[in-house]
Amino acid sequence: MKVKGLRWWIIGLIGLSTIINYIDRSAINIMWPYIHKEFGIAESDSKNALAVITTFFMMAYAVGQTVTGKMMDAIGTRLGMVVSIVGWSISIALHAVARTLLSFSIFRAFLGLSEAGNWPGATKSNAEWFPAKERAIAQGIFGAGASLGSVVAAPVIAGLYLAFGWRATFAGIAVLGFLWIIPWLIVNKNTPDKHPWITEDEYDHIHSKTEKENNPLREVKVHTWKELLRFNNTWSIISSRFFIDPVWWMFVTWLPTFFKEQFAFDIKQVGAFAWVPYLFAAIGGIAGGFYSSSLVKKGKEASWARKSAITIGSVIMLISLGAIAFYMNQLKDHIGFAIALISAALFGFQFLINNLQTLPSDYFNGKNVGTVAGMGGTAAVAGTIILTLLVPSITKTGYTTLFIVAALLVPVAWMCIAFISSKKKILNP
Repeated sequence: MKVKGLRWWIIGLIGLSTIINYIDRSAINIMWPYIHKEFGIAESDSKNALAVITTFFMMAYAVGQTVTGKMMDAIGTRLGMVVSIVGWSISIALHAVARTLLSFSIFRAFLGLSEAGNWPGATKSNAEWFPAKERAIAQGIFGAGASLGSVVAAPVIAGLYLAFGWRATFAGIAVLGFLWIIPWLIVNKNTPDKHPWITEDEYDHIHSKTEKENNPLREVKVHTWKELLRFNNTWSIISSRFFIDPVWWMFVTWLPTFFKEQFAFDIKQVGAFAWVPYLFAAIGGIAGGFYSSSLVKKGKEASWARKSAITIGSVIMLISLGAIAFYMNQLKDHIGFAIALISAALFGFQFLINNLQTLPSDYFNGKNVGTVAGMGGTAAVAGTIILTLLVPSITKTGYTTLFIVAALLVPVAWMCIAFISSKKKILNP
């Protein structure tokens, strides 16, 4: 049996896994402002407690990005993705039996360690299944899964919580990951060169003449972490993600709390409104992928096209975040305007981040791609942990300072890409 467009089935399943990933990780952020008292935590300490729980998650996530990146290179994306999603599905189910802040934090750490594999796994899979001119589109579809996961999470989690309580909510969403494994193992039987369902036309498309010229058929050295850190391109990816990813996580972690404190939202209102910015984020991810891919098809060098998209996304983010900080006091009476600005900021982030996450496959070959992607993910988490721990203190009297900090991080991240990286593709030293 031959299947036309098999690569799109593969990226579709990865996008679906990312939706599940974000439903699982978003659940506690949506419910925490309304369940923290069950753990004996006062309203005044709820943000500090959420920061602690999130830090446990992010520390494990940081380790997981690098470790699972190496795992994907070692055992392949087919089995690597299964290992990751089984791990995080078990971890989210365990949240249902949490009794203390400590047990919640431990289960979040397990969740972070296993959920991390989705990102280097997706980057590596895209490098295997898509030519350079389509990788940003594939990464955009994958990135849209993160946004759509947050779109789905807000109303679904709020509805399940109101109907069944928070423990049943955690147990119920754990089932999604186990169900995903079935089509993944059926469809993703092997890499393109060994898959029995791939057509000859699709194989030739993936390994086109242009690709062969850019990726000569000679042995590519598998670098150690230490060796990879000798390249400017590695540091460009690591440093830029250290500064830009905390902005995304600021919204993922704190948006429900922001809505509750700034606009006095209850959980029904969070479910009704919190999904809107992520819908625009999904659109931004796909738009950013199509934009850079169109430039590549017109003959532009791949990394140049990614950088162009990163620049556009950075400008959109900077303007939106700056406007939120400037108009913070007026936004209390204009919820629609607030959501529009947040939507624009997340649109800009996803427009650029999928191109940034594609750079490892533009700069490196073979079994170095997943490793570099994982290193970038680890750096992203390190920056996120720092901002997460600062949020409770810098938001005591309001959120203006937080959005100023977020706005300042954007041009710093852009400079890391603009001035540190080079065009050279790393094959052998």
